[in-house]
Amino acid sequence: MSPSTDRARRVTLSFDNGPTPGVTENVLDLLAERDAHATFFVIGEKLRNVDARALAERAVAEGHQVGNHTLSHKVPLGQLERDGHIDEVIRQIDEAQALLGDLAPRKLFRPYGAGGVLDDRLIGPHGLAHLKRNGFESVTWNCVPRDWVDPAGWVETCAAMMTEQQWSVIVVHDIANAALDGLPRLLDRLAANDVELRDDFPDDCRLTLIE
Repeated sequence: MSPSTDRARRVTLSFDNGPTPGVTENVLDLLAERDAHATFFVIGEKLRNVDARALAERAVAEGHQVGNHTLSHKVPLGQLERDGHIDEVIRQIDEAQALLGDLAPRKLFRPYGAGGVLDDRLIGPHGLAHLKRNGFESVTWNCVPRDWVDPAGWVETCAAMMTEQQWSVIVVHDIANAALDGLPRLLDRLAANDVELRDDFPDDCRLTLIE
């Protein structure tokens, strides 16, 4: 990602599927070393673990945002709604938010995308209406380098994807065998190219009903 090819001048860096004791603290250490901030979209039920919750609290204390990534991260909410499980859709959103509590005053929500897919499985009309009615800021992504599949090569994939857009919303994961080992390389590339790290999201990554 040289200055001549890097056209992505803005990046919103996000981590999904944590907090993960043994991983998330190392992610936070690396971010702190480089004075970089990110948004952590957490799986609600993980916060029932005392050590995991302490990591989410540390993230907030160090200036990061924490958002809702559903309660259990097992079935996309749009699929649940198509199957008639509207009550479960609401439970997945609300119980996760209750577990987050005052860690997430901004009420950020990211749906489970089953590997980064953007289609009608993400959310249905009832789920989307519930999010809007309850003041959630619901966001997606435009850069998923699949770190959980390729922990060694995801940074290069990410760099190539970033050249195609001015503002990249990167999704990597603070889980085992995913982004951690490559994260220093990514952060160094961003710094070398004077990329602006943001804590907000572009309009094309705001969640609307997928047709």
